[in-house]
Order: sequence, then C-alpha cells, then structure tokens
Amino acid sequence: MPPSPADRAARLRALLHRANRAYYVDTEPIMSDAEYDRLLQELGELEAAHPELADPDSPTQRVGGEPIEGFRTVAHAVPMLSIDNTYDAQGLRDWAERCSRGLGGDGLFERGEVAFVCDPKIDGVALTLRYEQGRLARAVTRGDGARGDDVTHAARAIRAIPLVLEPGGARRTPGPPRVLEVRGEVYFPLKEFARVNARREREGEDLFMNPRNAAAGTLKQLDPALIAPRRLAFSAWGRGEVSDGFAESHWDYLEKLRALGVPVSPHAARFGSIDETLAFIADFEGARASLDYAVDGVVVRLDRFDQQRRLGVTAKSPRWIVAYKYAAQRSVTRLLRVDHQVGKTGKITPRAAMEPVVLAGTTVRHATLHNYGRVRDAVADTGRGLDGSGERTDIRVGDTVYVEKAGEVIPQVVGVLLSERSRGARPIEPPDRCPVCSGPVEVEPPEAAGDPALETARRCVNPECPAQVREKLIWFAGRKQMDIEGLGEKTVDQIRAAGAIPLDAFADVFRLREHRDRLLALERMGEKKVDNLLEGIERAKSRGLARVLAGMGIRHVGDATARALARQFKDLDDLLAAPEPRLRPKTLNDAEARAWGLPEKTGAREETGLGLDTAPAVYAYLHSPQARKTFRDLAALGVDLSSHDYRPPSARGGEGPMAGRTVVITGTLEHFERDDLKGVLELLGAKVTDSVSGKTTLLVVGASPGSKLDKARELGIEAWDEPRLLKELKRMGAAPP
Repeated sequence: MPPSPADRAARLRALLHRANRAYYVDTEPIMSDAEYDRLLQELGELEAAHPELADPDSPTQRVGGEPIEGFRTVAHAVPMLSIDNTYDAQGLRDWAERCSRGLGGDGLFERGEVAFVCDPKIDGVALTLRYEQGRLARAVTRGDGARGDDVTHAARAIRAIPLVLEPGGARRTPGPPRVLEVRGEVYFPLKEFARVNARREREGEDLFMNPRNAAAGTLKQLDPALIAPRRLAFSAWGRGEVSDGFAESHWDYLEKLRALGVPVSPHAARFGSIDETLAFIADFEGARASLDYAVDGVVVRLDRFDQQRRLGVTAKSPRWIVAYKYAAQRSVTRLLRVDHQVGKTGKITPRAAMEPVVLAGTTVRHATLHNYGRVRDAVADTGRGLDGSGERTDIRVGDTVYVEKAGEVIPQVVGVLLSERSRGARPIEPPDRCPVCSGPVEVEPPEAAGDPALETARRCVNPECPAQVREKLIWFAGRKQMDIEGLGEKTVDQIRAAGAIPLDAFADVFRLREHRDRLLALERMGEKKVDNLLEGIERAKSRGLARVLAGMGIRHVGDATARALARQFKDLDDLLAAPEPRLRPKTLNDAEARAWGLPEKTGAREETGLGLDTAPAVYAYLHSPQARKTFRDLAALGVDLSSHDYRPPSARGGEGPMAGRTVVITGTLEHFERDDLKGVLELLGAKVTDSVSGKTTLLVVGASPGSKLDKARELGIEAWDEPRLLKELKRMGAAPP
C-alpha cells in the first residue's frame, strides 16, 4: 500500500533535512543537487494539494514567505564586538603573554591550564542566529555592534542554516537550550559565486565584484525567492546569548553545535601551546588556496569560557581573542593603460589594464587604482620594499607596479618599482568631465583642490548619466520618492531591455503613457497592470518639489535635505533664483539675512540641510545644463515643482504650535505614511527623531508599537494615540483631509 500523503510528506521532510545536514555539516553529500530539487518539488506539490499538511519548518518554506517591505533594526542581546588583529608570530606571542598575565602570571602554559582554539577567518558577513526552544527565531547582521538589521527572511532561505536544531549522531547528545544565539559567517562559496556570475554574464547583467560584497548584497535582498538560488553557506564561530549550562568551553560549544546540525568549520583545531598554534597557522596558509571560500587569516581564542570572562573586554574588542592576518600575495607586472570607470553612484574609479600576471592562483589583467589621490601619492620601492616608509611617487602608464589581492579577492595596485620607470612613462590625468556623459565632476574632499594627493573620490554629479540611470530610475520611482506603484526594478529592466520604449531619463517615466500599446506588447504586461502603472505615474505628478528633489538622487540631497530645501523655497524657480551663499551653513549677518529673506542671526544650515562643502556642489548641479533640461522636461509634462512644505520666513526659526517639542513615532498609522506625518509635525515646529530618550517630549503611537512605547512609559513621556493625534492636528489646522 502506498504511503499516505502525511507519511510521504514527513518522509520527504526528514530526507531533505538529512540531505542539508550531510552537505553543510558533515560535508558528505548523500544526493545530487538535481535529486534534492526533484524531492523538494515533490514535497511542494504534495503540500499544495493537501494544505492541512502545512509546516512552517518545512524545507519548502525557506522561500515561501512574501517579500518584506524593508529592514528593521534590532538590538543585540550581547554586543558583537570587533576583533584585534596581529600580522606576525611575535604579535601572537605577545597577545598570549598578555592573556597569561591577565589570568595570574607564569606557569599557566607549562601546567596545561590554557588551551587555544583556531578557526579559519572566512571573508564573509557576520550574522547572529537566535534559536528559541530549538527553532530559528531571528537572524541579525552585525550592524554597528550594538544593533543590526533583522534579516530572518534571508536566513530562512539559506539551506546551510537549520530552521530547527535537532540532535544527531551520538544518542547522548543533549537537545538545544532554551535560548541559543549562534554567531557565524555567511559567505559565497567560490564555485557558486562563479556559477552565478556566469549566469549574470549570459543574461547581460553586471557581474558581482567579489564574493563578500555579493553575500552582503544577497542578505539585503527583500525577496527570499531571490536569495535561495545563490546558495550561500554559513559557518559558526561564536556565541551571543546562551542559556546556562550548554557548554563550558569554546571547543565543547562547537562540538555541540555540530551535533545539533549547525555547520562548523572542519578546519577548527584545539592546541595546548602557542608554538602548536603557530605551526597550524603556517600549515593552513598553504592549504587555504584549495578551499572553496576566501580566507584571510586564522582566529585564535582562549578555549575556556571562565578564562574568557576573567580577561573581559576593552571598549571595542575582547582581550581573549585575536585574528592572525596573512600577508596578501603580491606580484609584479607592467601598467599598460588606465580606464576611467563610472559606477552607479557616479564615482569615477581609475582601473589598471596590465600585462597578465598570476596572482593567488588566477590570471589577473585588471586591478583597481582606488582613487586619483592614491595615483598621485603611491608607495615606491627603492630597495627597502613596500613598507610605507620609503619614497612616495605617482603611478604612471608604463610603470612596473606591484599588485596584490585585497582579501584574496580584489586585485589592487599597491606600489611602484621606481627603479624600473622608463623615460616614456606617462602621468595619469584624472578626467575633469564625466567620461560617459561629459557632465560636471565633483572632487572630494575640497582640500584636494590645493593638494591633489588628498583626493579620495571624484564623482559625476549628473544624476541622469547613463552609467547611473538604471539605479536612479528605480530610486526615483521608490515609495519614499515619487511612489510609483508598479515601476519597480523588474519593470524598469523589462522596459529598458525591450528597447522599443525610451526609458533613459526621469522625464521618460512621464512619457510612458504615450507608449501604452508597446507596454501591452511586453511579456506579462496585461491591460490591468499597464493601466495601474500609468495611473500611478499620473498620481506621481502631484508629489511636489521635495519628492522630486529627493527622487533625482542628487549628490548630498537625500529625503531630509530635500524637505529642508522645500521648506525654504516656495517652488523650483525660487530655488534656482537663490544665490549660492544662501545654501551655505554660515551664520548670516543681519544685512545678508534681510537681503535673502531669512530671519536675522539664523544659521543657514538649519534652513537647507546642506554643509559648507556640499552647498556649492548642489548649487553647481542645479544650474548645470543637464539639470536645467531635466527640470524643463518635467515641467512640460505637468510634474508639480511647487513646494508643499514651504514655510515663509515668519514661520521659521522654531516658531509654530509644536515649537520646542521633540517627537518620536512608533507603530503603524491608518491616516498617515510615517514620512508624511514627520513632515507635518516639522511644519508645525516640532523636531522628529527616531529613538526615545530623555529629550523626547511626545510619542505618537500607532498600531503594533514596539519597545519605544515601553521606554516612553518608563521615562514618563506623554503619548498620543492616532485619534488624539488627529484631534490635536485639527485644532492646529493641520489634520489630513
């Protein structure tokens, strides 16, 4: 008799869980990828046919969730501190000696009271996985160490991360503790990175630059369905909050994690002396080239948790752990030419084209020169090596240069063999106009005008530069900018790929109505979808000046600065008529203030949100031919360029019915988008911040409030629910229609 649907589903789930464990934990696969995918498809079809069999921990649910709308920030139960580095054997011995002194002095090593655990330092993205009662409850990035982004949706889509912790192997293996925070590294296996890049190349997409950045970008995808196919991996190396009694040492901790189904590095090792530790580090340096992931060192820590607690931590890092970093591999070759590449943010980067050279096992023909400041001020090898203390020189076309891989991934030029410089070597000239669109270029920092060696970045400030246009169009249509429903990344790419409909400038968005028939001819673009898109575009015309400025992706003009400009200038013409000093943050004298319509003795920073260095750059762009054309086209197409946030001079300077109040918003509101309410409150004179503190005077509370409400109650801060908010806004003449 064939098994019942419930029995078959249970068997498939068990088999797929076992396959994940065999592949990622035991490193002994029991089936091919094709067989895994076939069984997963069978389970998915079975669950679809029998909804009563639904299980949130089923392997099919790794990509079963809806895309999230954005990330929320979560506090770490235990801070994720950074780790100090050392680069040679003496540095590691010095660290061990400091540990010995901190634990009581001489004889600890000789008596065998100290042991060290070594882990490969994988070049990936640090992540905390929180398990409660053995089930994955949350996954959080490192962030600033105190708080990180909640990426649980992404972690669930990574097969290497178990959704449920289940003992395996020895019968005496204990079950998971009540709370277990596993810290580890999410990384892109090199063979998967190559596979994904090969597919992207076939499909005409930009290639990922390196595995680490690609892993970080994948974790920040909002849709789990886009994460799973990239096949990221995970390896545990540490702990956050853990219920008492789980383990007494790091080595014991790793063994118990492995028994529960959490991937742990098979190269982790435990040693009783620093000499054995150094021997392992030396041996592993040669072996790491054969690994399927990037490794830039070995992490060494004291094994026993009680000793770790006794040593404690400094302000930024624990005393009981150190990372031994390997020196980057370096080769010598000749620089043939320099290409000036424009990235999606407008940054212009010099890229070296070189005679082919083998570096870390691969043939390298191109390398980054970082920026033009480093081109002008490079390290020269005059016989003492590239230790940074020798002569400085510029890099020239025709030079013999040193190349190494940063993090064993990205080739970079790190210095010049000055003795090999030929008479015909040509200086590298930074472009004074964008090499793609010929638009204006901004140099950072401004001091570089007097000393070019200080330059850290050079950018094209034309937001409609073709090198940036795709990313800018997606941003322009985003919810916080022009809020055009239906014009997301996939739709923008589809329209641009078709080639029949121009979509190369912001104004082209508002011309799509002229191409309705061509839109209907695109795949998966039915009448309802097209009409909804066109209606959304029509509604976007009325968003006003602040949304347009924020959406254009102008350098230094984000959402807050765009609103600040719109509060000061009643429309685009008013903004363009303003002299450049009016955008600067200096304190104006009374005559200047009167001449420019500002309150006397008021700092301009509060009026525009721009700084001393950023105001001239923004002014230059607003008056550039590219910007003028953009504004003319948008106005001709009926886009509203008047300010909905304008505050006449008499209303500035902290006046208004809510002047002096510091407001925080929490929860979901029925009548407002949060950013819109923020704008209303600021127009009324309030200051709106993101976190509750002793300076907060009012908390606006919507549905499903978070911890901000609890903290406000502890501090005795006044709170308004939405009915009270509407009542007060009506009294102040600012209630929504």
